[in-house]
Amino acid sequence: MIKRAFLKTSLSLALVASFGLAQAQTTPIKFQLDWRFEGPAALFLVPVAKGYFKDAKLDVTVDAGNGSGGAVTRVASGTYDMGFADLAALMEFNANNPDAPNKPVAVMMVYNNTPASVMALKKSGIKTPADLSGKKLGAPVFDAGRRAFPIFAKANNVSNVAWTAMDPPLRETMLVRGDVDAITGFTFTSLLNIEARGVKADDVVVLQYPDYGVKLYGNAIIVSPKLIKENPAAIKAFLSAFAKGMKDVIADPKAAIETVKARDGIINTELETRRLQLSIDTVINSPDARAEGFGQIKGPRLSLMASQVSDAFNTKTRVNADIIWNGSFLPTAKELDVLPKPKK
Repeated sequence: MIKRAFLKTSLSLALVASFGLAQAQTTPIKFQLDWRFEGPAALFLVPVAKGYFKDAKLDVTVDAGNGSGGAVTRVASGTYDMGFADLAALMEFNANNPDAPNKPVAVMMVYNNTPASVMALKKSGIKTPADLSGKKLGAPVFDAGRRAFPIFAKANNVSNVAWTAMDPPLRETMLVRGDVDAITGFTFTSLLNIEARGVKADDVVVLQYPDYGVKLYGNAIIVSPKLIKENPAAIKAFLSAFAKGMKDVIADPKAAIETVKARDGIINTELETRRLQLSIDTVINSPDARAEGFGQIKGPRLSLMASQVSDAFNTKTRVNADIIWNGSFLPTAKELDVLPKPKK
Protein backbone atom coordinates (compact mmCIF):
# COMPACT_ATOMS: atom_id res chain seq x y z
CA MET A 1 0.00 0.00 0.00
CA ILE A 2 2.82 2.36 0.98
CA LYS A 3 4.75 1.31 -2.11
CA ARG A 4 1.73 2.02 -4.37
CA ALA A 5 1.26 5.44 -2.75
CA PHE A 6 4.94 6.18 -3.23
CA LEU A 7 4.77 5.21 -6.91
CA LYS A 8 1.64 7.32 -7.39
CA THR A 9 3.31 10.33 -5.75
CA SER A 10 6.47 9.83 -7.83
CA LEU A 11 4.42 9.64 -11.02
CA SER A 12 2.56 12.83 -10.11
CA LEU A 13 5.81 14.62 -9.40
CA ALA A 14 7.25 13.41 -12.70
CA LEU A 15 4.20 14.68 -14.59
CA VAL A 16 4.41 18.04 -12.85
CA ALA A 17 8.13 18.24 -13.64
CA SER A 18 7.61 17.34 -17.30
CA PHE A 19 4.76 19.86 -17.59
CA GLY A 20 6.99 22.50 -16.03
CA LEU A 21 9.75 21.63 -18.47
CA ALA A 22 7.33 21.91 -21.39
CA GLN A 23 6.20 25.29 -20.11
CA ALA A 24 9.79 26.41 -19.72
CA GLN A 25 10.50 25.45 -23.32
CA THR A 26 7.70 27.74 -24.56
CA THR A 27 9.06 31.20 -25.29
CA PRO A 28 6.80 34.14 -24.43
CA ILE A 29 6.75 36.84 -27.12
CA LYS A 30 5.08 40.20 -26.55
CA PHE A 31 4.08 41.64 -29.93
CA GLN A 32 3.07 45.26 -30.56
CA LEU A 33 0.82 46.12 -33.52
CA ASP A 34 1.09 49.46 -35.29
CA TRP A 35 -2.62 50.24 -34.95
CA ARG A 36 -5.95 49.15 -33.55
CA PHE A 37 -7.62 45.79 -34.04
CA GLU A 38 -8.74 46.42 -37.62
CA GLY A 39 -8.64 44.21 -40.71
CA PRO A 40 -4.84 43.96 -41.16
CA ALA A 41 -4.43 42.83 -37.54
CA ALA A 42 -5.72 39.46 -38.77
CA LEU A 43 -2.26 38.84 -40.22
CA PHE A 44 -1.03 38.28 -36.67
CA LEU A 45 -4.20 37.12 -34.94
CA VAL A 46 -4.80 34.18 -37.32
CA PRO A 47 -1.55 32.33 -36.45
CA VAL A 48 -2.40 32.89 -32.79
CA ALA A 49 -5.95 31.56 -33.18
CA LYS A 50 -4.91 28.58 -35.31
CA GLY A 51 -2.16 27.58 -32.90
CA TYR A 52 0.68 28.09 -35.36
CA PHE A 53 2.73 30.05 -32.84
CA LYS A 54 1.90 27.55 -30.14
CA ASP A 55 3.05 24.69 -32.38
CA ALA A 56 6.31 26.61 -32.81
CA LYS A 57 6.74 26.62 -29.00
CA LEU A 58 5.88 30.32 -28.76
CA ASP A 59 3.40 31.98 -26.43
CA VAL A 60 2.59 35.10 -28.46
CA THR A 61 0.59 38.01 -27.02
CA VAL A 62 -0.61 40.55 -29.60
CA ASP A 63 -1.53 44.05 -28.40
CA ALA A 64 -3.18 46.93 -30.29
CA GLY A 65 -1.05 50.00 -31.01
CA ASN A 66 -1.40 53.72 -31.72
CA GLY A 67 1.06 54.27 -34.55
CA SER A 68 4.31 52.93 -35.95
CA GLY A 69 6.40 55.36 -33.92
CA GLY A 70 4.95 53.95 -30.72
CA ALA A 71 5.59 50.38 -31.85
CA VAL A 72 9.25 51.18 -32.53
CA THR A 73 9.83 52.90 -29.20
CA ARG A 74 8.11 50.14 -27.23
CA VAL A 75 10.31 47.49 -28.81
CA ALA A 76 13.34 49.71 -28.26
CA SER A 77 12.44 50.14 -24.59
CA GLY A 78 12.19 46.39 -24.06
CA THR A 79 8.48 46.54 -23.21
CA TYR A 80 7.83 44.42 -26.31
CA ASP A 81 10.00 41.78 -27.96
CA MET A 82 8.69 42.27 -31.48
CA GLY A 83 6.37 44.60 -33.37
CA PHE A 84 4.86 45.75 -36.64
CA ALA A 85 5.94 49.17 -37.86
CA ASP A 86 6.47 51.38 -40.86
CA LEU A 87 10.07 51.04 -42.03
CA ALA A 88 10.42 54.82 -42.31
CA ALA A 89 9.53 55.16 -38.61
CA LEU A 90 12.16 52.55 -37.77
CA MET A 91 14.75 54.40 -39.85
CA GLU A 92 13.88 57.69 -38.18
CA PHE A 93 14.26 56.23 -34.70
CA ASN A 94 17.61 54.65 -35.50
CA ALA A 95 18.99 57.83 -37.08
CA ASN A 96 17.72 60.11 -34.29
CA ASN A 97 18.93 57.81 -31.51
CA PRO A 98 22.37 56.65 -32.67
CA ASP A 99 23.47 55.86 -29.11
CA ALA A 100 20.32 53.97 -28.08
CA PRO A 101 21.39 50.57 -26.67
CA ASN A 102 18.48 48.58 -28.09
CA LYS A 103 17.67 49.84 -31.58
CA PRO A 104 15.08 47.54 -33.25
CA VAL A 105 15.82 45.80 -36.54
CA ALA A 106 13.46 44.80 -39.37
CA VAL A 107 13.45 41.06 -40.12
CA MET A 108 10.54 40.54 -42.53
CA MET A 109 8.89 42.90 -45.02
CA VAL A 110 5.09 42.60 -44.98
CA TYR A 111 3.88 45.73 -46.79
CA ASN A 112 6.29 45.76 -49.72
CA ASN A 113 4.98 49.20 -50.68
CA THR A 114 4.01 52.07 -48.45
CA PRO A 115 0.21 52.20 -48.01
CA ALA A 116 0.40 56.01 -47.97
CA SER A 117 -1.82 57.99 -50.33
CA VAL A 118 -3.09 61.48 -50.86
CA MET A 119 -6.89 61.45 -50.99
CA ALA A 120 -9.24 64.19 -52.16
CA LEU A 121 -12.85 64.48 -53.24
CA LYS A 122 -13.35 64.67 -57.00
CA LYS A 123 -15.40 67.82 -56.63
CA SER A 124 -12.25 69.58 -55.37
CA GLY A 125 -10.85 69.48 -58.89
CA ILE A 126 -7.74 67.63 -57.72
CA LYS A 127 -6.87 64.93 -60.24
CA THR A 128 -3.08 64.65 -60.21
CA PRO A 129 -0.22 65.45 -57.80
CA ALA A 130 0.37 68.73 -59.69
CA ASP A 131 -3.06 69.92 -58.57
CA LEU A 132 -1.95 69.79 -54.92
CA SER A 133 0.32 72.83 -55.20
CA GLY A 134 -1.07 75.70 -53.16
CA LYS A 135 -3.68 73.48 -51.49
CA LYS A 136 -4.47 72.81 -47.84
CA LEU A 137 -3.66 69.27 -46.73
CA GLY A 138 -4.56 67.62 -43.46
CA ALA A 139 -3.25 64.69 -41.41
CA PRO A 140 -2.12 63.88 -37.87
CA VAL A 141 1.46 65.09 -37.34
CA PHE A 142 2.72 61.50 -36.97
CA ASP A 143 0.95 60.16 -40.08
CA ALA A 144 3.35 58.17 -42.26
CA GLY A 145 2.05 59.80 -45.45
CA ARG A 146 2.48 63.27 -44.04
CA ARG A 147 6.00 62.53 -42.80
CA ALA A 148 6.98 61.15 -46.21
CA PHE A 149 5.13 63.83 -48.19
CA PRO A 150 8.34 65.76 -48.99
CA ILE A 151 9.50 62.69 -50.94
CA PHE A 152 6.17 62.59 -52.82
CA ALA A 153 6.30 66.36 -53.40
CA LYS A 154 9.86 66.24 -54.75
CA ALA A 155 9.04 63.37 -57.12
CA ASN A 156 6.02 65.24 -58.48
CA ASN A 157 7.06 68.92 -58.30
CA VAL A 158 4.44 69.81 -55.70
CA SER A 159 5.01 73.05 -53.79
CA ASN A 160 3.44 75.57 -51.46
CA VAL A 161 1.31 73.12 -49.49
CA ALA A 162 -0.24 74.27 -46.18
CA TRP A 163 -0.75 71.61 -43.49
CA THR A 164 -3.52 71.32 -40.93
CA ALA A 165 -3.00 68.91 -38.03
CA MET A 166 -5.79 66.94 -36.38
CA ASP A 167 -6.42 63.82 -34.31
CA PRO A 168 -6.85 60.65 -36.42
CA PRO A 169 -10.66 60.34 -35.93
CA LEU A 170 -11.16 63.84 -37.41
CA ARG A 171 -9.04 63.42 -40.56
CA GLU A 172 -11.69 62.06 -42.94
CA THR A 173 -14.46 64.15 -41.34
CA MET A 174 -12.54 67.37 -42.06
CA LEU A 175 -12.00 66.30 -45.67
CA VAL A 176 -15.68 65.52 -46.22
CA ARG A 177 -16.65 68.77 -44.49
CA GLY A 178 -14.34 70.77 -46.77
CA ASP A 179 -12.02 72.01 -44.01
CA VAL A 180 -9.05 70.70 -46.03
CA ASP A 181 -8.58 70.06 -49.75
CA ALA A 182 -6.88 66.69 -49.34
CA ILE A 183 -5.53 64.33 -46.69
CA THR A 184 -2.73 61.82 -46.39
CA GLY A 185 -3.28 58.40 -44.88
CA PHE A 186 -3.06 54.69 -45.47
CA THR A 187 -5.26 53.88 -48.47
CA PHE A 188 -7.05 51.00 -46.77
CA THR A 189 -7.71 53.10 -43.68
CA SER A 190 -8.74 56.50 -44.97
CA LEU A 191 -10.62 55.46 -48.11
CA LEU A 192 -12.99 53.24 -46.14
CA ASN A 193 -13.32 55.87 -43.41
CA ILE A 194 -14.35 58.41 -46.08
CA GLU A 195 -16.97 55.97 -47.34
CA ALA A 196 -18.23 55.51 -43.79
CA ARG A 197 -18.92 59.26 -43.77
CA GLY A 198 -21.28 59.00 -46.72
CA VAL A 199 -18.99 59.52 -49.72
CA LYS A 200 -18.93 56.95 -52.51
CA ALA A 201 -15.54 55.49 -53.41
CA ASP A 202 -16.07 56.64 -57.00
CA ASP A 203 -16.17 60.23 -55.76
CA VAL A 204 -12.71 60.00 -54.15
CA VAL A 205 -9.39 60.64 -55.90
CA VAL A 206 -6.66 58.35 -54.54
CA LEU A 207 -3.06 59.22 -55.37
CA GLN A 208 -1.11 56.24 -54.08
CA TYR A 209 2.54 57.05 -53.39
CA PRO A 210 3.91 53.95 -55.21
CA ASP A 211 2.00 54.98 -58.36
CA TYR A 212 3.73 58.35 -58.39
CA GLY A 213 7.39 57.52 -58.09
CA VAL A 214 7.63 56.89 -54.35
CA LYS A 215 8.88 53.33 -53.89
CA LEU A 216 9.17 53.38 -50.12
CA TYR A 217 8.82 50.12 -48.25
CA GLY A 218 5.89 49.96 -45.85
CA ASN A 219 5.43 47.97 -42.66
CA ALA A 220 7.83 45.30 -41.50
CA ILE A 221 8.11 42.94 -38.55
CA ILE A 222 10.70 44.38 -36.18
CA VAL A 223 12.58 42.77 -33.30
CA SER A 224 14.79 43.91 -30.45
CA PRO A 225 18.54 43.22 -30.64
CA LYS A 226 18.15 41.63 -27.20
CA LEU A 227 15.92 38.91 -28.67
CA ILE A 228 18.30 38.46 -31.60
CA LYS A 229 21.15 37.89 -29.18
CA GLU A 230 19.34 35.74 -26.62
CA ASN A 231 16.92 33.67 -28.72
CA PRO A 232 17.41 33.84 -32.50
CA ALA A 233 15.58 30.51 -32.87
CA ALA A 234 12.41 32.12 -31.52
CA ILE A 235 12.53 34.76 -34.26
CA LYS A 236 12.87 32.09 -36.96
CA ALA A 237 10.01 30.13 -35.43
CA PHE A 238 7.82 33.26 -35.27
CA LEU A 239 8.40 34.18 -38.91
CA SER A 240 7.70 30.63 -40.12
CA ALA A 241 4.44 30.47 -38.15
CA PHE A 242 3.51 33.96 -39.37
CA ALA A 243 4.10 33.01 -43.02
CA LYS A 244 1.88 29.95 -42.56
CA GLY A 245 -0.87 32.14 -41.15
CA MET A 246 -0.36 34.69 -43.91
CA LYS A 247 -1.21 32.12 -46.53
CA ASP A 248 -4.47 31.35 -44.72
CA VAL A 249 -5.38 35.04 -44.45
CA ILE A 250 -4.83 35.67 -48.15
CA ALA A 251 -6.82 32.55 -49.06
CA ASP A 252 -9.84 33.50 -46.92
CA PRO A 253 -9.88 37.10 -45.62
CA LYS A 254 -13.51 36.80 -44.51
CA ALA A 255 -12.72 33.93 -42.15
CA ALA A 256 -9.59 35.72 -40.94
CA ILE A 257 -11.64 38.72 -39.78
CA GLU A 258 -13.34 36.52 -37.20
CA THR A 259 -10.06 36.55 -35.26
CA VAL A 260 -10.21 40.36 -35.18
CA LYS A 261 -13.85 40.23 -34.13
CA ALA A 262 -12.82 38.01 -31.23
CA ARG A 263 -10.47 40.75 -30.00
CA ASP A 264 -12.80 43.69 -30.66
CA GLY A 265 -16.45 42.70 -30.72
CA ILE A 266 -17.73 46.05 -31.97
CA ILE A 267 -15.91 46.06 -35.32
CA ASN A 268 -17.93 46.15 -38.53
CA THR A 269 -17.09 42.73 -39.99
CA GLU A 270 -17.93 43.65 -43.59
CA LEU A 271 -15.94 46.88 -43.44
CA GLU A 272 -12.90 45.23 -41.87
CA THR A 273 -13.00 42.39 -44.40
CA ARG A 274 -12.85 45.00 -47.16
CA ARG A 275 -10.03 46.79 -45.34
CA LEU A 276 -8.03 43.58 -45.08
CA GLN A 277 -8.64 42.71 -48.75
CA LEU A 278 -7.64 46.22 -49.80
CA SER A 279 -4.39 45.96 -47.83
CA ILE A 280 -3.64 42.62 -49.51
CA ASP A 281 -4.37 43.97 -52.98
CA THR A 282 -2.46 47.25 -52.65
CA VAL A 283 0.64 46.63 -50.52
CA ILE A 284 1.04 42.90 -49.81
CA ASN A 285 0.35 41.28 -53.18
CA SER A 286 1.73 44.24 -55.14
CA PRO A 287 3.77 43.98 -58.36
CA ASP A 288 6.89 44.97 -56.38
CA ALA A 289 6.22 42.26 -53.78
CA ARG A 290 5.80 39.62 -56.48
CA ALA A 291 9.01 40.77 -58.15
CA GLU A 292 11.08 40.83 -54.95
CA GLY A 293 9.45 37.93 -53.12
CA PHE A 294 7.23 38.14 -50.06
CA GLY A 295 9.08 39.07 -46.88
CA GLN A 296 12.22 40.24 -48.63
CA ILE A 297 13.88 43.52 -49.62
CA LYS A 298 16.27 44.69 -52.31
CA GLY A 299 19.45 46.38 -51.15
CA PRO A 300 19.53 49.28 -53.66
CA ARG A 301 15.89 50.14 -52.97
CA LEU A 302 16.50 50.05 -49.21
CA SER A 303 19.55 52.32 -49.59
CA LEU A 304 17.57 54.81 -51.67
CA MET A 305 14.80 54.85 -49.06
CA ALA A 306 17.36 55.42 -46.30
CA SER A 307 18.66 58.48 -48.14
CA GLN A 308 15.16 59.80 -48.85
CA VAL A 309 14.04 59.38 -45.23
CA SER A 310 17.20 61.09 -43.97
CA ASP A 311 16.36 64.14 -46.09
CA ALA A 312 12.57 64.22 -45.67
CA PHE A 313 12.61 63.59 -41.92
CA ASN A 314 15.69 65.77 -41.32
CA THR A 315 17.20 63.11 -39.06
CA LYS A 316 19.97 63.83 -36.56
CA THR A 317 22.31 61.41 -38.36
CA ARG A 318 21.99 59.81 -41.81
CA VAL A 319 20.04 56.57 -41.88
CA ASN A 320 22.40 53.60 -42.12
CA ALA A 321 20.61 51.03 -44.28
CA ASP A 322 23.08 48.33 -43.21
CA ILE A 323 21.80 48.26 -39.61
CA ILE A 324 18.09 48.55 -40.39
CA TRP A 325 17.57 45.12 -41.93
CA ASN A 326 18.51 41.55 -40.98
CA GLY A 327 17.15 38.95 -43.39
CA SER A 328 18.92 35.97 -41.83
CA PHE A 329 15.80 34.81 -39.94
CA LEU A 330 13.54 34.55 -42.98
CA PRO A 331 11.85 31.20 -43.64
CA THR A 332 12.61 29.07 -46.69
CA ALA A 333 11.52 30.13 -50.17
CA LYS A 334 8.80 27.49 -50.04
CA GLU A 335 7.42 28.88 -46.77
CA LEU A 336 7.53 32.41 -48.17
CA ASP A 337 5.53 31.39 -51.25
CA VAL A 338 2.32 32.88 -49.85
CA LEU A 339 1.22 35.29 -52.57
CA PRO A 340 -1.54 34.17 -54.93
CA LYS A 341 -0.53 33.53 -58.50
CA PRO A 342 -1.41 36.41 -60.86
CA LYS A 343 -4.69 35.93 -62.71
CA LYS A 344 -4.26 35.32 -66.42
